[in-house]
Amino acid sequence: MRSEHEVNRAVEQYADTVRRLCMIHLKNYHDTEDIFQTVFLKYVLSSVVFKSAEHEKAWFIRVTINACRDFLKSFFRSRTVPLDALPAESAGLTEENSDVLAAVLSLPAKYRNVVYLHYYEGYSAIEIGSILKKNVNTVYTLLTRARQLLREKLGGDWNE
Repeated sequence: MRSEHEVNRAVEQYADTVRRLCMIHLKNYHDTEDIFQTVFLKYVLSSVVFKSAEHEKAWFIRVTINACRDFLKSFFRSRTVPLDALPAESAGLTEENSDVLAAVLSLPAKYRNVVYLHYYEGYSAIEIGSILKKNVNTVYTLLTRARQLLREKLGGDWNE
C-alpha cells in the first residue's frame, strides 16, 4: 500500500488525464467519477514499482482505459439506460472547444484513444503503440483515419 504523500502527488499529477480519458470513453460525468475513484484505489493498493515518471503515466493511462472498458462491458451497464446528453458546463467545456470535443467523442473507440493520446497528452505514435500494445504502423493508420473522420464531421479542410 502506498503512502498518503505518494497518493496525493499522483492525484495532483494525473487527475486531469484520468478524468479526460474517462470522459472520452464513458461520455458521462458520474460514471467518470466512479472510474476515477476506481483507478486511484487500484494505485493505492498496487505494489508496482515504476521505473520512471513516463512508466507511471503509462500505467495510469492503461489502467484507466481498461477500467472504462470493463465498466462498459459490465452487467450493470447493460441493464441501465444511459443519459442522453451531458451538458457542456458540467464537463468544464466552452462553446469554442465543445464542437471539436463532440466530434472526437463521436469517433469509434479505437480512434478516440489514439487521438486523445496524440493530441491531448502529446505522445508520439511509437509511445502510443507501446501503451496500447499496437503496431506503430497501425497507430499511424488509426490517426490518419481519425483525422479524415474529423474533417468530415467538422466540415473543414484543416491540416495539423
